[in-house]
Amino acid sequence: MEKRIGTISIVIYNTLSVKEVNLTLSSYSNYILSRNGLPLKDKGINIITIIIETTTNNINALTGKLGKIKDVEVKCLLCKYKEEENI
Repeated sequence: MEKRIGTISIVIYNTLSVKEVNLTLSSYSNYILSRNGLPLKDKGINIITIIIETTTNNINALTGKLGKIKDVEVKCLLCKYKEEENI
């Protein structure tokens, strides 16, 4: 299975969803290289950007779980770089 590097952008429209987003991200913390959060209180949204390195299966699973959370929008961008995962 190939490892990929990508970014995940998460927009949270309701602060009640923040806890579930954080719990979901924590379960994938071994793959997260960087995490940056920006609360825009005047606009009522929170933005989190993630840089991740793992298989496309794990990236898809993470974005799928995040996308199912109420009032959360998720977008992912994978770079062309690929690396064979050592098993």
